[in-house]
Amino acid sequence: MGGLQGRRVVLGVSGGIAAYKAVDVCRRLVDAGAHVTPVMTEGATKFVGAATFSALASEPVRTSLWDSPEPIPHTRLGQTADLVLVAPATARVIGCYANGISDDLLTATLLATRAPVMICPAMHTEMWEQPAVQLNLDLLRARGVTVVDPGIGRLAGGDVGAGRMAEPADIVAAVAGVLAPQDLGGLEILVTAGGTREPIDPVRFVGNRSSGKQGHALADEAAARGARVVLVTTAGRPVAGDVERVLVETAAEMEDAVLTRAADADVVLMAAAVADFRPKAAAPEKIKKSDGVPEIVLEPTTDILAELGRRRRPGQTLVGFAAETGDVRSYALSKLRAKGLDLVVANDVSAPGAGFEHDTNRVLVLGPDGFEIEGSLMDKRAVARLVLDAVIDRRKSGEG
Repeated sequence: MGGLQGRRVVLGVSGGIAAYKAVDVCRRLVDAGAHVTPVMTEGATKFVGAATFSALASEPVRTSLWDSPEPIPHTRLGQTADLVLVAPATARVIGCYANGISDDLLTATLLATRAPVMICPAMHTEMWEQPAVQLNLDLLRARGVTVVDPGIGRLAGGDVGAGRMAEPADIVAAVAGVLAPQDLGGLEILVTAGGTREPIDPVRFVGNRSSGKQGHALADEAAARGARVVLVTTAGRPVAGDVERVLVETAAEMEDAVLTRAADADVVLMAAAVADFRPKAAAPEKIKKSDGVPEIVLEPTTDILAELGRRRRPGQTLVGFAAETGDVRSYALSKLRAKGLDLVVANDVSAPGAGFEHDTNRVLVLGPDGFEIEGSLMDKRAVARLVLDAVIDRRKSGEG
């Protein structure tokens, strides 16, 4: 995962049932190339054995201020960390950190570091909603601490409510976002995502299987790397807080939203699957089965990407996406040339794990001058990093 290779992360694990999920967080961080030093509180060891983290992490677990050959282990940990992550963060640890109380190795490390700090609260709903806990969190946020809020779900004891620790994949993505290079700072990036829906009647539509996952990953990654991001999307998926989201449904709505904003964009990433055709006239009421098979006359929609190519301003980078089957390379090169793109990102939607609705993708990125990157099968956030790295390369070389 870009942004994590070689970065030193202190993973603090405090005493809550969600400590078992921290094992997966640790594994994912290491797999992404991070150097992980686990620090467990005494309470955490009651839920997960220290040997588990020692086996998965880059260093053996630290559990005490007194079990290290170093006289001041918290200072070394705090000074050498690129980020301190606490997952799960209990109400006790949050309260100690907010109020400057150091009573174990983890809280001492939190107070001894100048690195970014991220906490992932996990507790029962009644504790999460306690005014004292919320005041402590507000105080930490005001000091620049990143808080990955818990979700709603099944809690210990069978209860259901707010307080369930965020999922490991989301936590690791948040860490990558904090540590991401700010190499897109100063750029405005317009991203499209999802599949359009063209109404047949008030109930039915002509659509496609695009989930919007890849476009949303592009928007979140661009924002994490410092860009000002506008996301025009048909998908109701969550987005990073600093991404401006514009919800649309039809190709005509997407056309209007994109063309009115494109002139201000330095980079346009057209990841949406826009319908090529739409019903010429949508029925005002639901078509009844008893009326027989309807005849639906289609008409072409505007080719938004081609229109962007005609309107593009000097210095703007235009990236198209090609979801194909068959001879993907040939189709992608044809699209690249026909629409005057700086880059085209192509994938074979019939390939295992790379089609619509998957969390992974495998793409081929092509440029008009022979530029080419062929990615392996990877999660869509990693694909977003690969695409944005290619955009930066093109802009530096003057090719887009």
